[in-house]
Amino acid sequence: MRMQQLPSRLLPGRKQSAFMRASVRIAMFGGSAGRKQLAIIAGAAFVAITTVQFVAARFSLREHLTAADIVGLRFLGAALVFLPVLWTTGMRKLKELGWRKAGLLALLTGLPYVLIINQGLTYAPAVHAAALCPASIVFCSFLFSRIALKDKVSGVSMIAIAAIVVGLLLFVFPTGIGAGETLRGDLLFAGSGIMFAAYAVLVRLWSVDAVTATIAVVLFSCLPLPLLHILAPSGLANAPMTEIATQFVIQGFLAGAAATVLYIYVVHQLGPQPASLFMPCIPLTTAVIGIAVLGEMPTPLQLLAMAFITFGMVFPILRKT
Repeated sequence: MRMQQLPSRLLPGRKQSAFMRASVRIAMFGGSAGRKQLAIIAGAAFVAITTVQFVAARFSLREHLTAADIVGLRFLGAALVFLPVLWTTGMRKLKELGWRKAGLLALLTGLPYVLIINQGLTYAPAVHAAALCPASIVFCSFLFSRIALKDKVSGVSMIAIAAIVVGLLLFVFPTGIGAGETLRGDLLFAGSGIMFAAYAVLVRLWSVDAVTATIAVVLFSCLPLPLLHILAPSGLANAPMTEIATQFVIQGFLAGAAATVLYIYVVHQLGPQPASLFMPCIPLTTAVIGIAVLGEMPTPLQLLAMAFITFGMVFPILRKT
């Protein structure tokens, strides 16, 4: 393969960081088709990580660990990954953003957000979280964007939102008739969607870049962890080290850090609309893995609800692509 001529500042004789050298190799050997393939692989990895996150959390919450344990492991792992970034440029970016804004972003998608989702997983199956969380995010983002940002509403958007609402109702109301605890979990998942949608609107309103927002969430979420460990119930003492280590890797390294980086990469390479096509895959993959690992079989009505939700998330994107 013929190598492209590189600028002098990128020649091997100059000092370069490991990240810079990796970027140079991609530039030399990877064309647009190669980058697209890498982005698709990254998107598939994002779906896999998110699926494993829900299933693994549900598994441990049924065994030894508590929601507070999962939250602590998640943000400690993510903090280890983002610590070098925080040390080099993160503090400067946080000061530019402002501590109040950073704290509000962390309040919406940091420790309380993750705690609510994992508390919901103590009551409801993993597939409920995988379906209701993204569906409520899409629905609430539509409402908040309309209210705060005055976004226009198209006919396609109205059809998509209507389908998502039908899916949400099919999930929640039949569940409420039969099982109070499952309904409680479903409502927690829906509440987490409201929080994330508010976060997304504020990030857009304040023009916050993804790295700064992520650092703010991780940093501010780590501060109350000692207090949470003291006040909240914990099962760490009874859990085997293998389970704790596995959750530390899955929730912290993978879900807390890698998933964010992967999705940002996909958005940059493919664009926001094609990247969002990976989201509707999560309920389907979680349903399949949940059946195999957890033995949680969705009802026919829940499968129909997932179909409505998936259609609502995919339809507007397909109309624009």
